[in-house]
Amino acid sequence: MSTRRWQPVFVGVGSNLDNPLQHARQALEELGNLEQTSLVLTSLLYNSDPVGPAGQFDYVNAVAGMLTQLAPLEFLDALQAIEHAHHRDRSGERWSARTLDLDILAYSNEKIESERLTVPHKELHNRNFVLGPWMDIAPDFTVVGLGTVRQLARRVDLGTLRVL
Repeated sequence: MSTRRWQPVFVGVGSNLDNPLQHARQALEELGNLEQTSLVLTSLLYNSDPVGPAGQFDYVNAVAGMLTQLAPLEFLDALQAIEHAHHRDRSGERWSARTLDLDILAYSNEKIESERLTVPHKELHNRNFVLGPWMDIAPDFTVVGLGTVRQLARRVDLGTLRVL
């Protein structure tokens, strides 16, 4: 059995349907139970304004800092299994309401562009609900091609985030 190196991974957590606070808390716990993966740090939970179609409820957001031996697509499959267990529906409009959204924000210092996965997450530098929680746990992490989390956070309005 070959052992892969441990890779640092950051995951964005979001929910705005069917008790989003419970979905976010439970998802963070479930992330800690993934095989060949260790949950190292979790941000505070934040309430944020929705992005996307009008009429959505506010979101609950967090960021998890993890170490994994899973390859990027294996890790994505594990995240999508958690989303599925939370009855995530992908049939709606892009950025529509959801019970749970788990996004790989960064996988080590890798740049990945495939049909299934883009890392770093292509909108993270515009998202206060990603950068605010990420500042809690890894402000000096360098996102490949973009800069540090701290530098990126300076470019967005963190003032609309509310700690839960």
